[in-house]
Amino acid sequence: MRRERSLYGDQHDFYFLHVKGTDSSGENADFKGKVQVLEQVDRLLPRLLEAQPDVLAITTDHSTPALMAAHSWHPVPVLLHSPLVRSNGVEGFDEYACSRGMLGLRPGVHLMGLALANAGRLRKFGA
Repeated sequence: MRRERSLYGDQHDFYFLHVKGTDSSGENADFKGKVQVLEQVDRLLPRLLEAQPDVLAITTDHSTPALMAAHSWHPVPVLLHSPLVRSNGVEGFDEYACSRGMLGLRPGVHLMGLALANAGRLRKFGA
């Protein structure tokens, strides 16, 4: 499952990309600005996929609705992309669509285990 060499050499297993613009726009009650940042990230996804990651996880650390102009308690969407991920027919990437997907509503502490499992890095999961 593991590639011989990653884009940045063998010394890196995981990469973390943080997009601050969505959080800042939400805190500033700038809905249109938040949408523009998300659209910009969408346009960059093909470049991320060119690196052929074993797993691509897309999520956020907290919800920041522009309507509230603050961090909130709302669930955050999570997307996992991997050859081992089962497709479940969810066609959108938002809080509502993701809550109906196979991952459902889970605590964020489960994400690393799920990423490792979908990268084929665990011999056994959950036992």
